[in-house]
Amino acid sequence: MSKIVIAPDSFKGSATSIQVCRAIAKGWQSVRPNDELILIPLADGGEGTLLAIEQAQPAALRVYCPEISPDAYWLLLDGITAVVELAQSSGLTLLHSLDPMNAHTFAFGQVLAHAAADFRVERIFCALGGSASTDAGAGALMALGFEFFDASGISIGLGGGQLSKIKSFSKIAAFAPPHGGVTLLVDVDSPLLGPEGAANIFAPQKGATPQQVVELEEALSHFSTIVEFPDSPGSGAAGGTAFGLCAFWGATIKSGAATIAELVELDVAINGADLVITGEGRFDSQSFKGKVVQHLTERAIASHIPIAYCVGSVEDNFPASCLGGVSLAQLAGSVEEAMQDTAKYLEQAGVQLAHFI
Repeated sequence: MSKIVIAPDSFKGSATSIQVCRAIAKGWQSVRPNDELILIPLADGGEGTLLAIEQAQPAALRVYCPEISPDAYWLLLDGITAVVELAQSSGLTLLHSLDPMNAHTFAFGQVLAHAAADFRVERIFCALGGSASTDAGAGALMALGFEFFDASGISIGLGGGQLSKIKSFSKIAAFAPPHGGVTLLVDVDSPLLGPEGAANIFAPQKGATPQQVVELEEALSHFSTIVEFPDSPGSGAAGGTAFGLCAFWGATIKSGAATIAELVELDVAINGADLVITGEGRFDSQSFKGKVVQHLTERAIASHIPIAYCVGSVEDNFPASCLGGVSLAQLAGSVEEAMQDTAKYLEQAGVQLAHFI
């Protein structure tokens, strides 16, 4: 009997990390029914962060925000710590159509304000990832009471395309962060600006044309100049929302994958394991730049445990040091087919993975 830890991220738009775990496990058990399977749904700050934490911490309390939307909520951990997920309120998967210049983070800011106003909350974790916008978090800051004005003293509109109009701002009516501070859980190490920044790397994924990428880069640069705050690794997370929250709310940046791994006690789970299986929807050049896949791989190597991957699709080769990997798109014949029946192909992947050991 072997101990197998299944610890993937969600497959964006098709399966939560919980569903991915269960489907892989079902396929594995059909081949090796006597193995001990430990299911650890993970996240890196993007879509599914709250679900992954809830799965590991049953005592976590959901606090709903019905005035924002029926589905909006944040988690209260240990009675004092709020966890707010951007993807749940301002995520890419929530849009009916991509809108790179006008998409914004206002709803995320509303949930943040709800948590900040709760008398129990002493600190906040903001899970940043899976955003639909490139607005430097200005929308969220507006919801928190910060005001941004154009040359005529009129408040600017929402969306990254509006940032270039800012001439001044006010903090007078803004919510104060909780006294225990605000920590940003990010899934990338990209800065706000430059060739590796929020606009150039991620705006095309949100529907931006090459010309719109140029405009958004200029808008973000203008915003950073107006607020007079330095750029840094991770500031580009969630379309620059990390930058905005650091500049205006004194937030600090941490690896989402590493922090969430601590919250779900990953190291305890993988102790003595014979194999770790991880994965995500798309395995590409970003997978080893702050994502769950990178963190799991590093933890497995440090613990001298073999690792294998289950992914939706693969752009780059799997690392030579791993046992191997399975792509659902290859099993299904296309990405589209894999996304149509993700559970079926995850189960088939579990069967294939069971033959790796």
